Amino acid sequence: MTVSRAARGAHRALDQEWFRRPRPVPDPRLRLVCFPHAGGAASFFRDWPQWLPADIEVVAVCYPGREDRIALPPVETMDELAGRIAEELVPALDRPLAFFGHSMGASVAHEVALRIERRHGRVLRRLLVSSRSAPSRLRPSGISRESDEVLVADVMALGGTFSAALDHPGLRELLLPAIRADYRLIDDYRPPVPLPRLGVPVTALLGDRDPHVQEADMRAWAEVTEGDFGLRVRSGDHFYLLEQAPSLVAEVGRLLTSG
Repeated sequence: MTVSRAARGAHRALDQEWFRRPRPVPDPRLRLVCFPHAGGAASFFRDWPQWLPADIEVVAVCYPGREDRIALPPVETMDELAGRIAEELVPALDRPLAFFGHSMGASVAHEVALRIERRHGRVLRRLLVSSRSAPSRLRPSGISRESDEVLVADVMALGGTFSAALDHPGLRELLLPAIRADYRLIDDYRPPVPLPRLGVPVTALLGDRDPHVQEADMRAWAEVTEGDFGLRVRSGDHFYLLEQAPSLVAEVGRLLTSG
């Protein structure tokens, strides 16, 4: 593992605003940094440590504008969001890292990985991307500029944890600004051209009944790396990982500890 002098000399702790550690590990052999979906929050990954080896620490990213950061304005550009997360992750570079990103979080994880590798060398063990088309196959939906009703309908069609909350007028009013900001970030995001290749293995994961993402969209993630690539298709929709969390996270743990 090659780490920059800046990373080796970092003494500050991980920012407690930007990151949540559901089960802090004093001396982890690896940190798994998890990036939520559009409108999602760090708590989405709070149960993951129980299905991972005890020496792997989960670090969940907490985007502004949700949960205990709900008073902060959401970030609406990929460059700002990925740049800030990459900067705040510097204290974590004393250990190998792996990234897991679901849906929008897959694109954020990829962009952060590009910045980390460019500035600090190959500190990543693996990039795992879930339920999100590869950069070359992304197409803006335009939904971020539609009415609240259209936006809510799209969110609810994906399943996940939002349905009950968005049916409640008070909760909908609280949640919609972050959801719309995330959809705007997705609509406006343009991957770099030519696309730099990472030097780390990439694993793509997909539910076989995802309404928006096809196998070909996930296989194209092979284009982002010079390392190994693999695709794992599981039973389920866009949020297949909710029902399959124990077996999925155990599989992630095996991928991170093999070899």
